[in-house]
Amino acid sequence: MKQLLHIGCDHAGFDLKQELINFLSNQNYELKDHGCFSKESMDYPDVVHPLAAAVESDSQSLGILICGSGNGVCLTANKHKGIRAALCWLPELGALARQHNNANILCLPARFISTEQAKEIVSAYLNAEFEGGRHQTRVDKI
Repeated sequence: MKQLLHIGCDHAGFDLKQELINFLSNQNYELKDHGCFSKESMDYPDVVHPLAAAVESDSQSLGILICGSGNGVCLTANKHKGIRAALCWLPELGALARQHNNANILCLPARFISTEQAKEIVSAYLNAEFEGGRHQTRVDKI
């Protein structure tokens, strides 16, 4: 069974989102594209809230959010009680977000990373697993 992966962006992240959809489409994921669907200016919370709610309601799913800096989508997603969204710009941060923080949404800064870097970060994030132990104690305190 394929793991459900939610993906969404604002206008600044549209091109990178399309590249990542192409990159992930032949891997073992069921992709749910929450938008946006063009480069026309839009308000990122309109995409983030439905995506975060979907991840929050299905503990087996993960999410990827993209905006220009990654900050707006990350701040918005983290308003949801069951979400642990992490802004990552290096593969090592993507892996650690899962390993140590059990992050269920990866946030990417489209204006500050290349497509290749984004693919490396996404791969590191998706291939990592939560280590539990002392990290679980910390996550429980969030």
